[in-house]
Amino acid sequence: MNFTLKQLRYVEAAGRLGSIAKAAVEVSISQSSITAAIDSLEATLENSLFVRTPAKGIYPTSAGREALQLIRTFLNEARQFESELQSQGEENAGLVRIACYGTAAPAFLPPILKSINENFPGISIKVMEGDMMSILEFLNNGEVDLVFTYEKYITNAQAFEPLFKAPPYALLPVSDLHSNQSSITCGELCGKPMIMLDLPYTRDYFLDIFKEKGLEPKVVHSTRSVEIAQALVESEFGYTILNIRRQYFLSNEKKYKVVPISDTFDAPAFGIATTNNVRQPKNVRSFIKDCISLRDVGAFDVLTVNSKH
Repeated sequence: MNFTLKQLRYVEAAGRLGSIAKAAVEVSISQSSITAAIDSLEATLENSLFVRTPAKGIYPTSAGREALQLIRTFLNEARQFESELQSQGEENAGLVRIACYGTAAPAFLPPILKSINENFPGISIKVMEGDMMSILEFLNNGEVDLVFTYEKYITNAQAFEPLFKAPPYALLPVSDLHSNQSSITCGELCGKPMIMLDLPYTRDYFLDIFKEKGLEPKVVHSTRSVEIAQALVESEFGYTILNIRRQYFLSNEKKYKVVPISDTFDAPAFGIATTNNVRQPKNVRSFIKDCISLRDVGAFDVLTVNSKH
């Protein structure tokens, strides 16, 4: 077979994005080059990899889906080889591609990126973010080397390294009668208007906190943004529930209060998910070790809320 890494990358991008035009933009090449790569691979394999529908993009055939999975596995191994080769002769160098659960990223990533910059200046970082579902797709597709997510959502195909446990807490407006308590129960929250963080997996997790006690929260607003949820709390529309505390919550307690939930015992572990049984490049291994070192010195303790706080 005669095809290049570039051609395989063009085909993979087209299959992942479902569009030759979008793939051309992503890899900064002409649409005709993407089409030529697909045509060449299809001719080599003597199979149609995609069904092409005018104005609707492309989607893989049965043979195309199998081929795309093999291509992604190969490209991921090629990236690891390139990274290992680039790091030869240097202590650590090259690109590490990470993805983080979007609501956690602003509070969680800065100390990690600062530490990597100080300890491994030869390492560069590409950051992607998204909801729980999309970041695991990034990992499965080989688009990233690792993701920061909750352990409860990973599969048998992934390995997990915990960094901290994040029990849920309530963010209450200061006008709420319970805002000055050291903790609050699900029963006390249940009668109040709730602002739901409405993201894949996240909504079900918060509803289950109440459901396991035979309760149902009174959801009055839903949003996919922590910033909007916080603004609605500040404007006294209700409370919201979160797991990871952002630093600006500490400096704005005249507007809202962070209150631990005392009667929930599900404190999900947050940490690093990688593809199982895959040897990571040297720079990725160093990145992970640095995160573990931060964990061991308590760098993430400020992100959690419990009754001790």
